[in-house]
Amino acid sequence: MTVPVPTAPSMPDLVLLAVLWVVYGLIHSWLAGSAMKAWVARRWPAAMPAYRLAFNALAVLLLVPPAWLTHRYTGEALWHWPGWIAWPAAAVAVIGFVWSLRWYDSGEFSGLRQWRSRDGADREGLSFSPLHRHVRHPWYFLGLLLLWTRDLNAAWLVTAVAVTVYVAVGSRLEETKLIAQYGEAYRRYRARVPGLLPWPGRSLSRAEAEALRALSRAGDQPPAGV
Repeated sequence: MTVPVPTAPSMPDLVLLAVLWVVYGLIHSWLAGSAMKAWVARRWPAAMPAYRLAFNALAVLLLVPPAWLTHRYTGEALWHWPGWIAWPAAAVAVIGFVWSLRWYDSGEFSGLRQWRSRDGADREGLSFSPLHRHVRHPWYFLGLLLLWTRDLNAAWLVTAVAVTVYVAVGSRLEETKLIAQYGEAYRRYRARVPGLLPWPGRSLSRAEAEALRALSRAGDQPPAGV
């Protein structure tokens, strides 16, 4: 029996996929921005308790078209990762995601806490999980690890590049809000810890993380050595 060879997507198909990812990134960043939140707060203050919940739901909904096309478009893999790289990388990413959940407030992150309390304000304080002491955005790092260590055909390559660019740009935009919120504490944290890829020698000890956490509350100058 002859096994059919997967048909690669055409160039217009790949362009469409890239455009969908760009549209997703623009809308996601626009809705996550402080200006949009402030505008909604002024126009419809009663809707603010539901803002984050609606934002997360819309983010998932908008993710469907580019994700569906990525899976729909088939084709020969451009390269294959050996199993001794792919499987351990996937295991590390999944275990890292599950393990890190204990340091996240799921109610705050999802928006359920704001909805139930009818309080639209985010109350997440500056805190450092063990992973945050080594990389500023551990979930982004784990997601990129999972994305780039699988076999990639043309569609998956477009998706991997688009998501990586969005994560790199989006994380910087996100950090402008964190600097505005936590000031010098987050500036020092950003200077010490890499953003997306852990790097030897650029980590915080537990004591240094606690010092920065205290600084974010006190608003004073950081202790020496932090």
